[in-house]
Amino acid sequence: MNAVDNEPLIRKTPDVIGGEACIRRSRIAVYNLVESKHLGRTDRDLLRHFPTLTQEDLNAAWAYYAANADEIDTAIRENNEAE
Repeated sequence: MNAVDNEPLIRKTPDVIGGEACIRRSRIAVYNLVESKHLGRTDRDLLRHFPTLTQEDLNAAWAYYAANADEIDTAIRENNEAE
């Protein structure tokens, strides 16, 4: 949760990116961030590429991945197969 407004940092909304886990108030999927990290991007790179994100958002994404690796790995695989 965000200490400022008690909004969850990671949300699943059925009409946003097919219900995938996303950073709050955005269409930035956790699986996109995790895949970027696996490809060698640093947090600093990601914060430059996604200027609306904060380090708190990235930390929440990494924590979500740690707790839900199977879900995120499946989303990465399915997204790559769809391309």
